Amino acid sequence: MRRAKISVIGAGNVGATCAHWAAAKELGDVVLVDIPDKEGVAKGKALDLACCGPIEHFDARITGTSDYKDIADSDVVIVTAGLPRKPGMSRDDLIQTNVKIVKSVSEQIAKHAPESVVIVVANPLDAMVYTAWKTTGFPTNRIIGQAGCLDVARFCTFIAMEIGCSVEDVTALLLGGHGDDMVPLPRFASVHGIPVQQLLSDETIQACVDRAKVGGGEIVKLMGTSAYYAPASGSVQMAEAIIKDKKRILPCAGYCDAEYGVGGYFVGVPCVLGANGMEQVIEIDLDADEKVLMDESVSHVKDLVNVVRETFPELV
Repeated sequence: MRRAKISVIGAGNVGATCAHWAAAKELGDVVLVDIPDKEGVAKGKALDLACCGPIEHFDARITGTSDYKDIADSDVVIVTAGLPRKPGMSRDDLIQTNVKIVKSVSEQIAKHAPESVVIVVANPLDAMVYTAWKTTGFPTNRIIGQAGCLDVARFCTFIAMEIGCSVEDVTALLLGGHGDDMVPLPRFASVHGIPVQQLLSDETIQACVDRAKVGGGEIVKLMGTSAYYAPASGSVQMAEAIIKDKKRILPCAGYCDAEYGVGGYFVGVPCVLGANGMEQVIEIDLDADEKVLMDESVSHVKDLVNVVRETFPELV
């Protein structure tokens, strides 16, 4: 039986860490791709990672390259290529440059891995998923954005820190765009089934919500560039669900039309991930306040997409 194949576009911090997690989990063979000027970086990181196999006891073929022909027959392609945030930058500040990068990458994916499921990580996330969709021409179930897995992980981490419990026992949910207007939903958060409201004060819960919203910015301020361990981990969590056909319900930037009244945009929602990619959007009932927040977040996603459409008419 053919082993699964995961290609990662971009050999920077996020991309190399995606390759690391994927190899360590033995999800399949891994191809790490970067531009010709950085082919040595891609090859070097791939070789370095391969040499961990005897120590960490994983067996995966890991290839570094600048040739997109090497991504042929990929089951999943993770797009991390793009400029990372620097201090003082918002995700939106990256839109002009990163649309060009993601558009170029997506053209190569459509050419060399036309049956793959694409997971987009580049920022601003919601606009980059749209760009990949329009450029590849893939059906919406095979284009997904990684944001919610990261944002929920941060939210769960902050809750666990406040309670003093294991992060493994915390579950949570959030919706909307990937940014400061994401919509964490505390009433869906629990610790081994115990509603978080029974364990933390409203003020502490709100502090966790606020910190989750700006969690990426907090890390940028601390180390001068974007996070990479957790974004990569969230991406590989999605890839694993797809490759193993797990039917996991994970928060992703999935295509919503009638769902949540979005009207044809990629936004953060609970999605069923399996062999066909994003197989279903799970629509939950929102209360009046949550609906207002969700609508505001979706409005910002639409604004970002409109910038892409106005700047790059070919993506309309």
